[in-house]
Amino acid sequence: MHGVKTLAYRHTAYPSAWLAGVCGFLYSVSFVLIARASAGLGGGLSGFFLLAGGILGASALIGLYLRLEPAGGGYALWALIFGLAGALAAALHGGYDLANSIHPPGQSTTLPSPIDPRGLGTFGLAGGAMLAFAFLIHRDASFPRNLAYLGYVSGVLLVLIYLARLIIFSPSNPLVLAPAALEGFIINPAWYIWLGFVLRRAA
Repeated sequence: MHGVKTLAYRHTAYPSAWLAGVCGFLYSVSFVLIARASAGLGGGLSGFFLLAGGILGASALIGLYLRLEPAGGGYALWALIFGLAGALAAALHGGYDLANSIHPPGQSTTLPSPIDPRGLGTFGLAGGAMLAFAFLIHRDASFPRNLAYLGYVSGVLLVLIYLARLIIFSPSNPLVLAPAALEGFIINPAWYIWLGFVLRRAA
């Protein structure tokens, strides 16, 4: 009797990373640019891309964890748990925004999202996980060193975005908009797309 062939998760992880990078970029385009022309359309698209990006990002991080776990051990698991928490919060936040865009509530509110207050998961937890993954990538010779450096930059920006949204609140404030634009349009999409190529090469 022949054994069952082991599935190679990387075949799911690397395209997920590429698509997560694309969704992150399109989320920023929708949230920053399209919403200025049409708040309803921008809100719906940004919610959808945040939802999809959260799911795809979680899939990519599982693939990264599997690569890092042999050397990273419990630290890799710590990074994965917080990374999945951030990705799940982003998906739920996106689904919340998408639902409100399709069926707007009776009155507007400035109350924080009950499932992701001021981006605690989407930015705060995700930033902590990104810093942890960057550290583990940095000490693993099989990964490009510059991918770790880009991860460090992304992690710091994500934490700064959360703190800015928590303290300053207004998304149009330059102290909120500048790190969010840099992370959303360039750093985060580049990191995920590069990660996809790295995971793809791991035969």
